[in-house]
Amino acid sequence: MIRDALPTDAAACAAVYAPYVTDTVISFETEPPSAAEMARRIAHAHAWIVLEDDGHVAGFAYAHPFAERAAYQWSCETSIYLERGRHRTGGGRALYETLFERLRHKGFCRAFAGMTLPNDASAGLHRALGFEPAGVYRRVGWKHGAWRDVAWVQKDLQATDGCASPPLRLP
Repeated sequence: MIRDALPTDAAACAAVYAPYVTDTVISFETEPPSAAEMARRIAHAHAWIVLEDDGHVAGFAYAHPFAERAAYQWSCETSIYLERGRHRTGGGRALYETLFERLRHKGFCRAFAGMTLPNDASAGLHRALGFEPAGVYRRVGWKHGAWRDVAWVQKDLQATDGCASPPLRLP
């Protein structure tokens, strides 16, 4: 089941995310966020949804501002994380498709995602969902003893012709 995240999901989301921080270069954070910090992030996201399996949060996806300047307000940055063992099970696709619908409803036109290279699983998911290459930041982050590149991809959520109203800031 996919549903909107609640503040009470913060600890579970933090637990799903922590191994990405400590054991991989997928996240550029170096310390896993606390449940309180995750609750703050959930509250300030454009949208945050969770994949729930038998009452257990098994993954999440969210969107937050792409950049702070006003002209970027129709765009957002997306991220998705699944607990280990859940890759290639359809959960990521289901989370992202639900997230995109929420974002379209709120009036967002473009979604961006960044992924540390190499990351074949993430690149494949984003490609399958219609993201297109936008560019690569070379040697932009230092983690686990090496400089890392980040590939950026983008997806049109809806047409921008005639779009002049800012996105809705609904919960």
